[in-house]
Amino acid sequence: MSDAEVIEGFLDHLWAEKGLSDNTLNAYRSDLNRFRQFLQQRSVPLLQVSEEPVRQYLEFRQHQKVAKTSTARSLSALRRFYGYALRQGLCDSDPMARIKQPKLSRAIPETLSEDQVNALLDEPDRADPLELRDAAMLELLYATGLRVSELVGLQLEQVGLRQGVVRVVGKGSKERLVPLGEAALELLLEYLKLGRPVMLAGRESDVLFPSKRGLLMQRQTFWHRIKLYASRAGIGVAISPHTLRHAFATHLLNHGADLRVVQLLLGHSDLSTTQIYTHVAQARLQKIHEQHHPRG
Repeated sequence: MSDAEVIEGFLDHLWAEKGLSDNTLNAYRSDLNRFRQFLQQRSVPLLQVSEEPVRQYLEFRQHQKVAKTSTARSLSALRRFYGYALRQGLCDSDPMARIKQPKLSRAIPETLSEDQVNALLDEPDRADPLELRDAAMLELLYATGLRVSELVGLQLEQVGLRQGVVRVVGKGSKERLVPLGEAALELLLEYLKLGRPVMLAGRESDVLFPSKRGLLMQRQTFWHRIKLYASRAGIGVAISPHTLRHAFATHLLNHGADLRVVQLLLGHSDLSTTQIYTHVAQARLQKIHEQHHPRG
């Protein structure tokens, strides 16, 4: 079995056993193939590697000024791969056993103020079926905090209009129910009545927010749509679909929501992932205090 075949077998195992997304699997494939090519240039077989070539690879990446976050992901891929290879009897030892994960400083995510979010949500022209679709998507994104992949992948049957909830299939195929909120529900009903039928023009589709051709929309397409509306609304900061996910979490916390509730709504399996948003909320509250408190 070739090294490339071993890598594909490992990725098949991750898909079947762990339910990892295609994006994660593709990232792992890229990381492992980069390492395999590095070893090939030094005539070192992938399944006979020792600790030293791994350290040389890390030094090489550092010399190339590769981001620490990228290196951390590569190490995660290598740890999983060699753990799998050891269990399968494909190698005799784990070269990652004494390799430490690089320390990462967790950056506070960029977010938008509530006024900026309102300006963005009000920007699409709802008389235009395409922009009505975008308005519904933006409102739904801010109301639920969905990941962009979850949003563009929504099917009609995942939305409970009577119950006012959306059933989301997130990372690891985990399902969660997220309330829509009154504004998002009203706009979604308007879109389903006036926008979606015009866009589909008689074509059949189960996709909630189809593209112009009635197909599943690409994430990049929606990212470009958001940039368009941000520019028209005069929002002078870099913005992406994930920015609204950050705003959703931050604004909920600013208004007193419990951290564990936000964790459930975001679909985070680990509370520590959600806790980053408390720093955003605290930073905003501190700024308000400094601006308005007489002794701030």
